[in-house]
Amino acid sequence: MSSQLRFAVENRKRHIIDELIGAGVFKIRDRQLYELSLEELEKEYEDMEDYADIQA
Repeated sequence: MSSQLRFAVENRKRHIIDELIGAGVFKIRDRQLYELSLEELEKEYEDMEDYADIQA
């Protein structure tokens, strides 16, 4: 993986983790957020946004 792509993936992961922590999510299925892949984080983030839309 090129260093630019790796940097972009890590930045995206960091952003999603920050958003999840801001919403009070610290672990998912007994795993720390930093242990999850970008794909897993994006899925949880989308689920969180969908839930927030339902609550609004």
